[in-house]
Amino acid sequence: MNLNTVMGELEALGTEQTKKTFMRHGAKEPFYGVKVGDLKKWVKHVKKDQELVGALYDTGNSDAMYLAGLAADPKTMSKETLEKWVKGAYWHMIAECTVAWVAAESPYAVELAKEWMASDEEMIAAAGWSTYSSYLSIAPDEKIDADEVRRLLQKVRKTIHSAPNRVRYTMNGFVIAAGAYLPSLTEEAKEIAGTIGKVQVDVGNTACKVPFAPTYIENIESRGKIGVKKKTARC
Repeated sequence: MNLNTVMGELEALGTEQTKKTFMRHGAKEPFYGVKVGDLKKWVKHVKKDQELVGALYDTGNSDAMYLAGLAADPKTMSKETLEKWVKGAYWHMIAECTVAWVAAESPYAVELAKEWMASDEEMIAAAGWSTYSSYLSIAPDEKIDADEVRRLLQKVRKTIHSAPNRVRYTMNGFVIAAGAYLPSLTEEAKEIAGTIGKVQVDVGNTACKVPFAPTYIENIESRGKIGVKKKTARC
């Protein structure tokens, strides 16, 4: 596999309908409009070549960037590369999914999450909150600083409604993640979620809705899934 070959295949897989859907969600040119399911079929062809993974991300093409995230080896990525990736994440699917998922599985997960959460740039801050949420979903409880998570929950309580648009969305997701994946904080997360109430986020011309955190956590609890971790942050 080489970059030109993969890009040619991605172009062939793109459809105008998928492209229109992604654009309603915030995607920008250049990209072809490849369904995530079709991108996943290429992971096995790409992941053996991490140099190619980096080249795909560097194209700035959203489809190629998402594929790069699926095929990346987070354990071998440098902090500098991840910082370059977050700066290139120009819309929320790449920032909150691709970059956040890879960063969460890297050795720098918490370090980068906190650094990015403090950013004045909306996409970088959103990536930070999403990174920490993803980390909570996969990390063993003994590796999680529960006191730090508790402090961040209090920050969300105080600032979520005045935060930038996508940061509000990912802060809300952080409350859900804390309640779902850390049993010791479930009740506190539910209380904070109730205090926060409904979170308003502009999701553009889409049918997407912001999860109502109290109900979301309670549904996870009713299924007996509190504290059940995921094998990988990526999907």
